[in-house]
Amino acid sequence: MAKIIGVANQKGGVGKTTTAVNLAAALGVLEKRILLIDADPQANATSGLGVEEVQFSTYNLLEHSADVEKCIQRTTSPNLDIVPSHIDLVAAEIELVDKTKREYMLKNALEPIKEQYDYIIIDCAPSLGLITVNALTAADSVIIPIQCEYFALEGLGKLLNTIKNVQKIHNPDLDIEGLLLTMYDSRLRLSNQVVEEVNLHFPEMVFDSIISRNVRLSEAPSFGESILMYDAESKGAIQYIQLAEEVLLKNEKTSKKTKKEKVER
Repeated sequence: MAKIIGVANQKGGVGKTTTAVNLAAALGVLEKRILLIDADPQANATSGLGVEEVQFSTYNLLEHSADVEKCIQRTTSPNLDIVPSHIDLVAAEIELVDKTKREYMLKNALEPIKEQYDYIIIDCAPSLGLITVNALTAADSVIIPIQCEYFALEGLGKLLNTIKNVQKIHNPDLDIEGLLLTMYDSRLRLSNQVVEEVNLHFPEMVFDSIISRNVRLSEAPSFGESILMYDAESKGAIQYIQLAEEVLLKNEKTSKKTKKEKVER
């Protein structure tokens, strides 16, 4: 049964899509079966993995106008499939408003294929609209990328409130997978201050893995490749493999703990 992880932050430019694409690719390289869902109308995750022709997209998935199997496309990255996005997705915000159970459209659409994958990663839009609420309702947990810059914590409270509301109303099991520090530059005092501050305020929630500023990481999407396909020896590739290993280790521990609790009962 797939674990569904949303990658969300309503601030743009924090490394959200970069994280969704490269974490998905890294988990695939580590021999897990991965489905990446591009739930952002900008479709950057789609183009970042070299997908050019889109017949069925996340829009069809949310509208239930095509089965999930029809929407899935293979990518050149090992063990990684994608449900691509399209600019049409913008319309879904308006079209879903008057539908019953509108927050559960994505959750229900994914149900038939959950056994086929180990992880489903959702790249959320940089907003807290209905599409993002759908993603959080469908997800088991959420990764929040935070850039190591001046306004790092601005808006984080708002996102955490949205997550709390989704937990209360739609998805009581939604968990925070972790806060991921991105765009780190060890030479800058500000970067180090942000790392200290985030660890001080959210000590239990921050990933040990930190994603540094990396030229190769910025170049990879323009070639339609993940950083692991573009330059497997770059700092960015190594750090996303470390993040994937950290995610796997955390979920392995949780899985063992759950099994132990069931046995004890």
